[in-house]
Amino acid sequence: MENAENSFKLQEDTVLFHNIPMSKIIVNNWEQVESFQARPDDLIISTYPKAGTTWMSEIVDMIYNNGDVTKSSQAPIYCRVPYMEFIMPEENMSGIQQLNNMASPRLIKTHLPVQLLPKSMWENKCKIIYVARNAKDVAVSYFYFHQSVKLMPHPGPWEEFLQKYIAGEVSYGSWHDHVKGWWKKKQEHPILYLFYEDMKENPDREIRKVIQFLEKDLGEEVLEKIIHHTDFQAMKENPMTNYKTITPDLLDQKASPFMRKGITGDWKNHFTMAQNEVFDADYARKMEGSGLQFRMEI
Repeated sequence: MENAENSFKLQEDTVLFHNIPMSKIIVNNWEQVESFQARPDDLIISTYPKAGTTWMSEIVDMIYNNGDVTKSSQAPIYCRVPYMEFIMPEENMSGIQQLNNMASPRLIKTHLPVQLLPKSMWENKCKIIYVARNAKDVAVSYFYFHQSVKLMPHPGPWEEFLQKYIAGEVSYGSWHDHVKGWWKKKQEHPILYLFYEDMKENPDREIRKVIQFLEKDLGEEVLEKIIHHTDFQAMKENPMTNYKTITPDLLDQKASPFMRKGITGDWKNHFTMAQNEVFDADYARKMEGSGLQFRMEI
């Protein structure tokens, strides 16, 4: 494990690991993650934090259950789609342990940058769905997420957090590197790369892409049921997806709800004109030549 350099102002719960700021909880569990044995029929759902992970997880679980809401309501989403690299300190239960106890086919959630994914996932040619969300809305959502998650440090003022986020000095590192790394990898691996904004604009079209990628054959009635069940308001009210089954000492939803707004363009309510100018200049430099185009509003 690499040590954080003094010049790199990390959050108190993170360490620099392979040049990526990562939670100490994850790094301390890394041997389990690195040696994880994937299966050929595993499906991985990957995103940078706060980019629609829970939304896509519920969509895919519904597809696997052929639109049966009862089956998708038997357990919280974090039990049906385990967070691979995470470990609950108080319960001493890791995502890896959950997955090892699950029958196939397994749905696996991760926020890992592409270069840190366990080798067995590439060797088994596991299908991967990656969801990318525009950098500005992610910044705002991640800021509020830090306020509610007790295992993360308080983000401080918005201005301070935004500076850290732009510099990639937050858990899981640079948003820019994350989305670009996965975008490049899809040229050589079965990865369905989707955009959060497209999902908000036309869930019917985007869910059809997922169904096709998974080689499933679902009727129109089932599709409509999935669209309705995975609507933001429905998920916000659903105890199996809104994370209210997590105790307040771990996730304080009074500080900020896990399912907060689920919209595109909320960044305009937070960025000052000066912050936006700095962000845009940095963004243009880091994303130049990537081939990626994001919509900051729809």
